[in-house]
Amino acid sequence: MDTPSGITPARVAGFVTRRLPIPAALRRAPLMVALAFAAGFGMPAVAQDEILPEPAIMAPLAPKALAIDAVAVDGKLVAVGERGHILISNDAGATWKQAADPTRAMLTGVFFYDEDLGWAVGHDSAILRTADGGTTWELVNWAPEEEAPFFDVWFSDPDNGVAIGAYGAYFVTDDGGLTWESQPISDGDYHLEKIAQAADGRLYIAAEAGVAYRSDDDGETWEELYSPYEGSFFGVLPLDGDSVLFFGLRGHLFRSDDAGETWDDIETGTVAMLTDGIRLADGTVIITGLGGTILISQNGGHTFELHQQASRLGISAIVDAGEGSLLMVGEFGVKMVTEVDLMTAPD
Repeated sequence: MDTPSGITPARVAGFVTRRLPIPAALRRAPLMVALAFAAGFGMPAVAQDEILPEPAIMAPLAPKALAIDAVAVDGKLVAVGERGHILISNDAGATWKQAADPTRAMLTGVFFYDEDLGWAVGHDSAILRTADGGTTWELVNWAPEEEAPFFDVWFSDPDNGVAIGAYGAYFVTDDGGLTWESQPISDGDYHLEKIAQAADGRLYIAAEAGVAYRSDDDGETWEELYSPYEGSFFGVLPLDGDSVLFFGLRGHLFRSDDAGETWDDIETGTVAMLTDGIRLADGTVIITGLGGTILISQNGGHTFELHQQASRLGISAIVDAGEGSLLMVGEFGVKMVTEVDLMTAPD
């Protein structure tokens, strides 16, 4: 399996530990082990009945701390990251307020169905739920003894949702996230990294070891797709029709125009880990990555130009915040930019 190059443990530990908990890393990637231990892994598991979750510490500098994922809904921006930080902005990112929440576990994924109803997931198998727009959060799932973080969460409606994560974790809920049940989608234990829905309703999951899944029936069943790549996928971006992008380690980016049956290798000009992607209303496609990597396509995702950010700080996620604004989150915390900012950044 490929490993990221040209990056230091201090700069990417947060991203690596999102993806690779220690037991899997011991089997699969020695470099990942070192980075994960640098971020505090390797401690013995603690049974759930021996310790209670500690609430997140309210930190004035939380907007500048490592952030992993973000979402925009109805004018609200929400970002999550290390130490259980949940940040909310109701003024297009001009100001941010940290929400009180019941865990210090690193949070790795967030999804809002509407302005009020949202969920966040992360380490210690944590799943949090809010029904008031993020003002208050309830910890509805927590199992640190499993040593299996969740990486992403998605809901089809206010009741039915999916949380995915390490070792093939696939948990479902039909009561709005109050209770969760494990329903693995395969016999493998590959880490499930990202779930995304296409405009036609198809669901895709990007996973490690080049594994990719597609569901044509709202997640009831999943098909493992032929993969052109053996390294890990960390992101998936459905486009128009049957077109979809999968991307991950060492700058690898693949495009399929038949819903994952066949693939084309897209040149990126980078070996940085690719982490997230969005398509804007005008059709522009943007892919982010570590080392300040920005890939921009003006032709619907067929070809990309590399725009390296001068800071070289890792970008974990990017969100269309509306009215020409973009929210980026990563090891710099939260940052508002425009497409023009990204296009004119110095190489």
